[in-house]
Amino acid sequence: MSKNMESIVSLCKRRGFLFQSSEIYGGIQGFWDYGPLGVELKRNVRNAWWHDMITAHDEFLQPDGAPSTFEMCGVETSIIMHPQVWKCSGHFDLFCDQMVDCKETKKRYRFDQVRGRWVSCTYDSAERPSAEKIFVTSMSETPEEDVISRALAVFGLKRKYADKLEWHTDLISLDKLSADELPRAVAPDVQATGTFTEPREFNLMFKTIVGALGTAEDAAFLRPETAQGIFVNFKNVLDTARVKLPFGVGQIGKSFRNEITPRNFTFRSREFEQMEIEFFCHPDSSPQWYQYWRDRRMAWYKDLGLAGERLILREHDPDELSHYSTGTADVEYAFPFLPAGEYGELEGIAHRGDFDLRSHMEGKLDENSNPLTLQLDENGQPKWKGSGKDLQYFDDQTRERFTPHVIEPSAGADRATLAFICEAYTEDEAPDDKGEMQKRTVMKLHPRLAPIKAAVFPLIKKEGMPETAQQIYRDLKRAGVNVTYSQQGAIGRRYRQQDEIGTPWCITVDGDTATDNAVTVRDRDTLEQVRIPIADLTSELQNRLQA
Repeated sequence: MSKNMESIVSLCKRRGFLFQSSEIYGGIQGFWDYGPLGVELKRNVRNAWWHDMITAHDEFLQPDGAPSTFEMCGVETSIIMHPQVWKCSGHFDLFCDQMVDCKETKKRYRFDQVRGRWVSCTYDSAERPSAEKIFVTSMSETPEEDVISRALAVFGLKRKYADKLEWHTDLISLDKLSADELPRAVAPDVQATGTFTEPREFNLMFKTIVGALGTAEDAAFLRPETAQGIFVNFKNVLDTARVKLPFGVGQIGKSFRNEITPRNFTFRSREFEQMEIEFFCHPDSSPQWYQYWRDRRMAWYKDLGLAGERLILREHDPDELSHYSTGTADVEYAFPFLPAGEYGELEGIAHRGDFDLRSHMEGKLDENSNPLTLQLDENGQPKWKGSGKDLQYFDDQTRERFTPHVIEPSAGADRATLAFICEAYTEDEAPDDKGEMQKRTVMKLHPRLAPIKAAVFPLIKKEGMPETAQQIYRDLKRAGVNVTYSQQGAIGRRYRQQDEIGTPWCITVDGDTATDNAVTVRDRDTLEQVRIPIADLTSELQNRLQA
């Protein structure tokens, strides 16, 4: 089934999954609010991650594919940290994207996100010389068609002369152009070349002030990632949790990046939530742990409903790797807003070596992980000096002291939630109250993720059915099952409403309930209806949720 992103976004707004932040004031780009259903869905994604990675981890059991047993624990660190953290981690200097401006429209773009094609025109009456080759760009979510339309407009041609355009490349990003070629590019929303500025670096961290005076010394930053909060607490966790290598530390929390061009719904936002693990291990076993975590994290998404050709695990090419990484793999998903054959990152699993702990011990490191001691401040002291704290690990069994290597599975809670929404969105047919097949929209969310687990209905509003249904509703609520109640409208219409928000099961109290003390439970996906005794209903739903 081909999925339309506009339909998915419309459902999210209509049913209360996601809203534009500050919408009544026209919205603010790159920020989103989760509605009543969205907050439950995202909470369920976070809870599933925390349960599966931290709470339910059995430290006495060696999981399949793991080199040995290991422990897992969690932390929650502050959003604002000491500025030196970001200087030693490299974010202060290196956490940058290149941006370009359009001198005509005053719009700003991330250099590598503007895509286009080289094209010339063979039509004699075109406004431009036929030999001139230009690079026509687009920021549309459907750039293939948009580039053709824009090229026709630039050359002053009608649609029927599209065959007069001579294309010299497929879609490529603007950053693939040389400095000499950039002036021949046509910016989005204009029809002339030469309006792009030269690319320049833009630091993505949000700057803020800590303290009343607001001087330069009071400058701080909202964290661009949650990982550094774990690294700087390495010794605290080691000493208080009494863990031994190998072990992992998990954290879920907000991060902030001042994206130049936030886009594609919640995929690229300025405020987002991360679910990260920093797994500390011996350098000799780190390649095996990297393999283990890349496979385990891929399996997690599959278990919760992302499967098939739309989900891939892609190993980075050597030229993509960060300077400190010896291996990185991305879990990627084919979002509907991407061109066919393209995937968007859900999670990165990186082998970070000892870069982070060494950076916080010694100071900022160069591309070879050596301390940068030659950069001096105005007082002649080394810039970006480390904490000076010993962040090494001492193995009391082997008497070995070393700096642990780190494997980092870093997932986006918002991107994962968006992927589950896109995967669940389905259009099919189901019988209505008269038994006739009608089109329906259904969110086939995994029951663990579904915002509402069950809906309780009285078939009619009399004969004691509402009272029985309300008691069932209360009993399920007390048992911790998130349920809803509805008695308005035809039963088929109520089924449709619950299908559209992803409720796995609908429970109907009907005319037979008074005599057999049972209810009809309808399955969202199979449409199968079975009778279940009221006394067994709570345990039945709890067993289904744990399956």
